[in-house]
Amino acid sequence: MTEKASINAKLAASGGPAPFQVPQFTFRDYSKFFAAGALCATLTHGAMTPIDVVKTRIQVDPALARHSLLSAGRKIVASEGPSALLTGFGPTAVGYFIQGGGKFAGYEFFKKRFVSIAGDQETAVKYRTAIYLGASSTGEFFADILLTPLEATRIRLVSQRGFATGLIPGFMRLAREEGLRGMYAGFLPIICKQIPYAIGQFTVNELCHEAVFRSLSEEKKKRVRNSPIAMFGVTLGSGIIAGFAAAILSQPADTLLSQINKGHGPEGSMATRLIILARQAGFRGLFAGLGPRMIMTAGLVAGQFLIYDGIKHTLGAPPGIEIHKKTTTS
Repeated sequence: MTEKASINAKLAASGGPAPFQVPQFTFRDYSKFFAAGALCATLTHGAMTPIDVVKTRIQVDPALARHSLLSAGRKIVASEGPSALLTGFGPTAVGYFIQGGGKFAGYEFFKKRFVSIAGDQETAVKYRTAIYLGASSTGEFFADILLTPLEATRIRLVSQRGFATGLIPGFMRLAREEGLRGMYAGFLPIICKQIPYAIGQFTVNELCHEAVFRSLSEEKKKRVRNSPIAMFGVTLGSGIIAGFAAAILSQPADTLLSQINKGHGPEGSMATRLIILARQAGFRGLFAGLGPRMIMTAGLVAGQFLIYDGIKHTLGAPPGIEIHKKTTTS
């Protein structure tokens, strides 16, 4: 601390860039970030289970490939009953509880680390997009280690009718029949899907917030920040745009993940299987189901940020680090 204070004093005396006052989050703070992220992810993903079931079936079932979200849903209900739309709810809720907590807490942790590495506010602001990209990617990578077996179970339950009666039987059957290798068969495609998703979710959300506040005068900024209704609108709008970006960036890998977990594709390394499946699907096939997924993802991302902020406030968690570029004054 003495050395850091000495460096800061020298910078201030020399007229150099001001050191960035990075908040010192405690373990308790990160546990609050984890709890807020876990709850917002499991609530939103759980609520979206019927849409996700239809989207996955559109991706893996040739008979539904050209159907819209509504018509495919009607066809599934007519042939399999309404309960089919809740297939995979268990692994969805549990998987995204763990993944959501890891992702949001990880983003806050790695953003703080990268801001600290930048060393001063000017450098952090200059490279803020790289910080967002690095923090979202790294946090998501570790969260996906926890998510992958549960996501494999969910997709198997949705795409193979009769595979198991629920989360625990499905998870146990997958572990028994295919082992650790089978449970993590989708790890490469899942990080190819989830990392672009997280980049769209966090980076675009941050940039949207920045764009809104840079367009306002200082007086209007204060009014917006002090108005729950105005902040709700900013969070909702930024979340919707970030959700669209997340869906588009992650759609090809999402389609391939569904195919891999259903057992499609040739033998060989995962990278080889992904390349061959991508060639077979073509551009149009890789983006099959994009419309329904954009609707789903916009709702997911916007809902997650709204719930995340609300739970953080309720738990008394500190705000995340803000490194937005400020409006320049003439």
